[in-house]
Amino acid sequence: MNFKNLGGMVPLEMVSEIFDRMEKLKFPKNHLLHSQGKICEHIYLVEKGIARTFFYKEGKDITVHIASEGELITAIDSIISLKKSRYNVELLEESEIYCITYAELQSLLEKHPYYEKYMRMILEQLYAEGANRIEEFLFYSAKERYQNLMELNPSILNRVNLGYIASYLGMTQETLSRIRKLA
Repeated sequence: MNFKNLGGMVPLEMVSEIFDRMEKLKFPKNHLLHSQGKICEHIYLVEKGIARTFFYKEGKDITVHIASEGELITAIDSIISLKKSRYNVELLEESEIYCITYAELQSLLEKHPYYEKYMRMILEQLYAEGANRIEEFLFYSAKERYQNLMELNPSILNRVNLGYIASYLGMTQETLSRIRKLA
């Protein structure tokens, strides 16, 4: 989800109060914000850099989400349920990240119940993005998934390892290379 694209949807005082509670951190490339097997307690907002959420299946590294400037990232399977996560969250570039604990966000919502409306809107946008991603895998070819990614985020090829992009698109790196040659 692109936090910057919420434009006017979230009141300025809410954004301001959330940022007042967030901690700004700098990390090197390849830093793990979250490791599988642990409970994730933080939501991260990428200010500068790029991150990915991934897991391992049968020894393969599977990228499920990529977030760049203005986007949120976390181990979604863990943050709400407070169960150990199967996901890792890794920085792919030297990055500047804002983070807030889920508990702190909940505290803010308890203090200002009317903010829950906006959190619901953010969650609805996340849900829609997730549904679109599922539809891409169900209804679109590998070439169409690649073209959609290039339309939405053309700079990603310059910033993310092609193996991660191929994994994110649900194809092998060889298939991605063939598609790119034909494009």
